[in-house]
Amino acid sequence: MASPPATSKTTNLEGYNTTKFLAASTKLLFRLTLLVALVLSFFFTFNNRPVSNGTTGSHRVLTTTHLSYAFYGSAASWEKEVRRSSTPRRVNGFSVLVTGAGGFVGTHCSLALKKRGDGVLGLDNFNSYYDPSLKRARQKLLKQHEIFIVEGDLNDGVLLSKLFDIVPFTHVLHLAAQAGVRYAMQNPQSYVRSNIAGFVNLLEVAKTADPQPSIVWASSSSVYGLNTENPFSESHRTDQPASLYAATKKAGEEIAHVYNHIYGLAITGLRFFTVYGPWGRPDMAYFFFTKDILLGKPINVYRTHDGKEVARDFTYIDDVVKGCLGAVDTVEKSTGKGGKKQAPAQLRIYNLGNTSPVSVDKLVSILETLLKVKAKKHIIKMPRNGDVPFTHANVSLAYKDFGYKPVTDLSTGLKKFVKWYVSYNGIKPRVRKGITGSN
Repeated sequence: MASPPATSKTTNLEGYNTTKFLAASTKLLFRLTLLVALVLSFFFTFNNRPVSNGTTGSHRVLTTTHLSYAFYGSAASWEKEVRRSSTPRRVNGFSVLVTGAGGFVGTHCSLALKKRGDGVLGLDNFNSYYDPSLKRARQKLLKQHEIFIVEGDLNDGVLLSKLFDIVPFTHVLHLAAQAGVRYAMQNPQSYVRSNIAGFVNLLEVAKTADPQPSIVWASSSSVYGLNTENPFSESHRTDQPASLYAATKKAGEEIAHVYNHIYGLAITGLRFFTVYGPWGRPDMAYFFFTKDILLGKPINVYRTHDGKEVARDFTYIDDVVKGCLGAVDTVEKSTGKGGKKQAPAQLRIYNLGNTSPVSVDKLVSILETLLKVKAKKHIIKMPRNGDVPFTHANVSLAYKDFGYKPVTDLSTGLKKFVKWYVSYNGIKPRVRKGITGSN
């Protein structure tokens, strides 16, 4: 019988080669892993600095995911733009973070602050509640005046912490909010997310900032809800909101009290009364009335369920801006440090209105005169959507504390709005032609 082949030498050789191959592969894999780790370490070290999360001794790393929407170019150029925009140019000027800077009131306040030499940094998420192109046009206007808007959301605490790490803001003018009474019936969560959660997130970052900023923020006349006393005064009841929007604003006032009481944040709330004017919001009646009248479309004019006219305390934007700046100038410094209250802090609330309610019918009549076009009106009863039939502001407290005094009547203010509207939409020649040829 033949002997079996000798295999021991072959087996040993194959085992040696296998061992050698595995060792080489392991060494190569280790080197590749080390290389990748070094590259990632280099990337995060030079593109992301640690950000305080409000807890002593702990930090969060700001990843590129959080700032992918905020960086304009490199991290260094973005930070440079943030610092440049927020640096005041006048002696003892303020450094103000304006949230909702791409919005109606935010744009006008940012321009006014910058004009007088304060540093202004904007923050806006450019949501699509109404046409974002209008917000982008406002952003372009602010850029022309060297005001930079960071594109981000109030609920991004990491981004907010980053901004407060870069800039020692003296003030926050908090105007960002989900606006509109009727939209709350379609998307209630957006109001909770922005007007409550977003506000809390901002206050959480502000309470641990060093220095703590003073805060002025936008509440609303809607908080008066079912109140029947007139004119509306800051001492009147605000515990009967008629809409979810009003409820979130009222919640904001209570939240402001908590952060003032516990953390020493100096906070001033401003209750706006139907603000209108150039660069205004398209969801407001005066705005879409103008649009529809020019297009020959019918407009709905509301009556109360007992047949009375609906009236509003229409307040021109320039008057509101003066009130906002008056509040910024007179708000005291916050008293907290390291997230702890050191002394009692200022807490205020004011009406900013025009003190002269005008019916919606009168508003339409003024627009008809300015546009030289007869409106096609449908008179209908107010739907039960949270709108209130009447607003009237008592502004004596704001006048006493910082000289707030509205001076623009509705006819004058609407004339300025219409002039802007036809120019912005490129329809001025057509309107002029209508003026000479209409009744």
